[in-house]
Amino acid sequence: MTRIGHGYDVHRLVTDRLLILGGVTIPYERGLLGHSDADVLVHAVCDAILGALALGDLGRHFPDDDPQYAGIDSRELLRRVIRQMRQRNYCLGNLDATIICQKPKLADYIPQMVANMADDCRVDGSQVNIKATTTEKLGFTGQGEGIAAHAVVLLEKDKQLQAARRAAIVS
Repeated sequence: MTRIGHGYDVHRLVTDRLLILGGVTIPYERGLLGHSDADVLVHAVCDAILGALALGDLGRHFPDDDPQYAGIDSRELLRRVIRQMRQRNYCLGNLDATIICQKPKLADYIPQMVANMADDCRVDGSQVNIKATTTEKLGFTGQGEGIAAHAVVLLEKDKQLQAARRAAIVS
């Protein structure tokens, strides 16, 4: 069985915050505002996976009013979402994500973002695609007020994991 999920996230750009996208700290005069590290890319990926599993969204699992998540590395949230996925005998078939921002330019950072996402999702880098686009100075992303991200995932039943779990139960 396969499942498809879509995730979307947006955060406002502010001074006195680091800009972290895909687990990469990017030199820039502003960063994203949020309860966690506000990594919009990772948040969109988490929401896509949770959506594919019909488990709601990131805020349901990691509420922004819970102090234990204040300042948390979003990659840790992704690893927890991946554990939930694996517990349900699914694996990531592929991930395609788009970061939407006018500035800064992200091309040089995308290979590390891909490596981070592949590592956290426990897949080969060839299963992860990340791209960036501008909005030609239109809207809140084009005006530099914030950054948005979309992610789409394909999850597949992990037949090997399923068989291993059945064998462990039998023995």
